[in-house]
Amino acid sequence: MTYSEEFKELYWIDYQNGMQPIEIFKKYGFDPYALGARRRDNFTDRLKKQAAREDGFKDTRSKNIGRPSTKELSLEEQLERPKHKNEILQQENDFLKRVRFINRKQIAKQSKNKQ
Repeated sequence: MTYSEEFKELYWIDYQNGMQPIEIFKKYGFDPYALGARRRDNFTDRLKKQAAREDGFKDTRSKNIGRPSTKELSLEEQLERPKHKNEILQQENDFLKRVRFINRKQIAKQSKNKQ
């Protein structure tokens, strides 16, 4: 479940003012018992870490995708990467075409046998 930045900020303010997690979830229309104690506790722990971050409660998943490159690439290597990716995609397409062809062949064979 993903919570909005606004909810996280409101939750954090109430939590810092001494309100219990169960009460905060109830206040904002969530059923704390449906969430369970573990999920409530994990959410509170994550918020503590997020509150300490520079980005705060913003969703940073889109920025932190994949393992960062450890070296600078030459111009030749930068050009080679899309070519390699293109080759892989072409192989995937060829494979899917073969699978589709085999499926059509099997369906035709089954419908022929039923007649």
